[in-house]
Amino acid sequence: MSRPHAELHSVLAIAITAFLQYKRALGCKYQTETAALHLLDAYVANQRCMTWEQIDSSLIDAFLASRPRSHARSYNNLVAVAHRFFEWAVTQRMTDHNPVTTRPRRVTGQRIPYLFNLDEARRLLYVARSLESRSRAPMRGLVYETVFALLYGLGLRVGEVTRLLVGDVEFDRATLFVRDTKFNKSRLVPFGPQMGERLTRYVEQQFGGHGDPQAPLFSFTKRGAIHECTISLAFHSLVPRLGLHIPAGVAHPRLHDLRHAFAVGTLLRWYQEGVDPNRRLIQLSTFLGHTDPASTSVYLTITEELLRQADLRFRAFAPRRGQS
Repeated sequence: MSRPHAELHSVLAIAITAFLQYKRALGCKYQTETAALHLLDAYVANQRCMTWEQIDSSLIDAFLASRPRSHARSYNNLVAVAHRFFEWAVTQRMTDHNPVTTRPRRVTGQRIPYLFNLDEARRLLYVARSLESRSRAPMRGLVYETVFALLYGLGLRVGEVTRLLVGDVEFDRATLFVRDTKFNKSRLVPFGPQMGERLTRYVEQQFGGHGDPQAPLFSFTKRGAIHECTISLAFHSLVPRLGLHIPAGVAHPRLHDLRHAFAVGTLLRWYQEGVDPNRRLIQLSTFLGHTDPASTSVYLTITEELLRQADLRFRAFAPRRGQS
């Protein structure tokens, strides 16, 4: 649960409030961005700026300098939030120019995610299943095995899994009702026969086959659903037992990499089946709960196998000279 922000009280207060309302009306949670704009508001107030005209590029540069960021991505996010706010203010005729002129820093050393293959994912489920129950975590192995299966097999976000209710599993339609996603939208996610069997077995063992539809699907106590951080801690405790070979330059596995693996695995399967990925990317984007394919492209890490499949596709399309 996020902490409440201090009240806005600078000359930008009314504009920031309206801007945040506008963004949330579009379905953006805008939590990190809200925090950034509150920092900007506090800085402008401390500088005793009474008019928009006093907020120039030098003041914005000073604000950015007052919030040191060791990572380029974090710094660039702060710059981008301020820039978007003032661009919106210009369109609303609250000001006649955007004072954010700072250029983003160059991002280097991007994190390369670890992509679990099918055998490694099976090992993860196996070691998760072997976890012993605890007094405060009954059916511990079953819970984590099913959670990791959904993350890898359906590419769900961990927060989406923790918010699932028993009634969200619609066995007749073979779908999951995924609520409160990253963009404040709900969606139906279909699952296949094997996932259906896994979920049926889970509900039978965990709830006797007749759980309260409004009860959390994954919970150890009556207080509520299992927390995302608890799942992440369990995942990291199991990784050393998987015997993974992590290539040079690839980051240590993290929970979100299971979602990456689903996206890349889907693309690779399309190549192998002769499907044009460009025509199906919008379907993958919708399945993952993205607002557009550009968001999905972040997950499509280039691998050796993908390059090999792309090369085979190219050779079939443009055979070498002299070949018929």
